[in-house]
Amino acid sequence: MKDLGNLKYFLGIEVARNKDCIILSQRNTYVLDLLAKTGMLDCTPVDTLIIQNHRIIEYPDQVLTDKSRYQRLVGRLIYLSHTRPDLAYAVSVVSQYMHNLRKDHMNVVMRILRCLKYAPRKGLVFCKHGYLRTSGYTDEDWAGNITNRLSTSGYFMFVGGNLVTWRSKKQNVVVRSSAEAEYRGMVQEVCELLWLRSLLKSLSFKQKWSMPLHCDNTAAVDIAHNLVQHDQTKHVDIDRHFIKEKLDARIILFPFVPSEE
Repeated sequence: MKDLGNLKYFLGIEVARNKDCIILSQRNTYVLDLLAKTGMLDCTPVDTLIIQNHRIIEYPDQVLTDKSRYQRLVGRLIYLSHTRPDLAYAVSVVSQYMHNLRKDHMNVVMRILRCLKYAPRKGLVFCKHGYLRTSGYTDEDWAGNITNRLSTSGYFMFVGGNLVTWRSKKQNVVVRSSAEAEYRGMVQEVCELLWLRSLLKSLSFKQKWSMPLHCDNTAAVDIAHNLVQHDQTKHVDIDRHFIKEKLDARIILFPFVPSEE
């Protein structure tokens, strides 16, 4: 077996090292190649991936666009999101229309490419901070899907101050309040924290502190701490007991964080 030295490239992912950090990005081998193949190297860049409060839906009255090209582009963006967590929400939106796409959906994909032109160097940075505490941030877009009014959950998980997992995904049921949407999302995020805790334990890194999951919805936090049965929370009764059990065991905690932060 031959020693090829430190890893520099792996499946389109560039690995850079210095004495303090490891940096993962896909600029030279993936982003610029993607822009070149789509003819977007000379496009006008934009600094946002998707319009805020967008109203992207299915458009049956619009002309169909190139389905195979759209699917190829979205597939490449999904792979790019492995080192670009900022793409998670926008890519999750465009991936919902892989089989029923129209011109407006392709325009959103083109906007994502223009944003890549604006900031092609972004990636993941892993630095040694001297601790391995696990924490997370969660937020929900309540009833944000115009077509079926499903909410979208999103989270970021950190170990030792470094971002390690993230996700943006539609919930599978319609909820009638932002607190319920936030609470249903918190259940999935707690499961992710417990998985990270178990993984670190298998690597002989035992968590000494409760794992904070930062949330900006005080009503959802109150539900998590209060097991008193209310009519509006009966349908999430199992989730409430699951979270309360982890709170009582001091495995997790829910510090409030303002939405602006």
